[in-house]
Amino acid sequence: MRPGLGTRILIGMVAGAAAGTLLGDAVTRIEPVGDAFIRLLVLAAVPLVFFNLLAGLTALTDVRTFGRLAAKITAYYAVTTILALLLGLAAMRLIRPGVGMRLTEPVEGAIGEVPALGDVIMDLLPTNAVQAFAEGNVAQIVVLAVLLGITTLFLPTEPRDRLRRAYALVAELFRKLVDVILVGAPIGIGALMAVTVGRYGAQLFGPLAKFLLGVWGAQLVMVGVYVALLRTLTLRAPLVFLRDTGAVWATAMSTTSSLASLPVALEQAEHARLPRWIYSFTLPLGAQINKNGTAIMLSGVLLFTAQAAGVGFTMGQIGTILLIGSILSAGSGGIPGGGLVVALILVQAFQLPLEVAAIMGGIYRLIDMGNTTVNVMGDMIGTAVVAHSEARRTARTPDPSSARDG
Repeated sequence: MRPGLGTRILIGMVAGAAAGTLLGDAVTRIEPVGDAFIRLLVLAAVPLVFFNLLAGLTALTDVRTFGRLAAKITAYYAVTTILALLLGLAAMRLIRPGVGMRLTEPVEGAIGEVPALGDVIMDLLPTNAVQAFAEGNVAQIVVLAVLLGITTLFLPTEPRDRLRRAYALVAELFRKLVDVILVGAPIGIGALMAVTVGRYGAQLFGPLAKFLLGVWGAQLVMVGVYVALLRTLTLRAPLVFLRDTGAVWATAMSTTSSLASLPVALEQAEHARLPRWIYSFTLPLGAQINKNGTAIMLSGVLLFTAQAAGVGFTMGQIGTILLIGSILSAGSGGIPGGGLVVALILVQAFQLPLEVAAIMGGIYRLIDMGNTTVNVMGDMIGTAVVAHSEARRTARTPDPSSARDG
């Protein structure tokens, strides 16, 4: 019997890691293979998100159901983000990797500033639909799809049903496109893993090993929190769920891209029999605003830098860290340069030395492998938790709109 997708990807990752270990930096010649795989996933991601969400929303008959879903998933994202920030601080406080370390290399150029909460919210609203698609702005595409989906529900029955069938048909087309792309996943992901190990493997044993272990350890604890939530708040067996959706974690770890991982997450959510009207909203939204792995890294970098500079934080400053860290993690998708630049903005906000850039830049991909995996896992577990909550509510109070999976 042919092994499943997750098993084939795992074999590709192991083979890639072995090739990277044996060949070292020479293996980077196959990097275009991995980059091509990422490009194809991103190509499918934006239209898949848009039409999948439209198909899910137009399967509803009650707009209030969607409002309840949005409230539940937003509360989940907010609480887990605060917990992730606290875990990053706790890990750095426990192992103290910055104590005794000297930061000597200056950082040149403008870093940026902490965005206002209002700006983060306004950035979610598109002013030009074509521009949102051209830039691949998932958050704005989600907002546009929600507006169109809700508007479709107010149309007369006949045109509403025609649009519903059209949305579902196009969504099915792009899900099939993802299936085709994933045929090459073991090769593409294997190439990405080979390049990562060949290029960065030696740095695992350098002076930043202690910091990496601290961040990865905190992220592993966050995974444990997800497993506990899945076990206590749903009827799903955690190990079975994680095994059956293994392709998502492998893709996230190797691509270090939430957007590239999103079409795989949507595909795996379908196979896990999560309701389409739920996952088609929660997963794209989470890819934009729910970044618990990144949140752990943010607070970890901040305290690491503070330790190197001999600076401590009061309880009041810890509260400020949680507020600013939540805003930065939620709004990081719109900041050029990715998570490293976001971390520098947080460091700058507390007037700490920015030399950390010279240290983190060289190993950021290693950090980001954990960041992206935990980010995507948080979205998937949150979707499963909310889906179970909605299923229990449906069992208590029959609601045709909630019962439809799309």
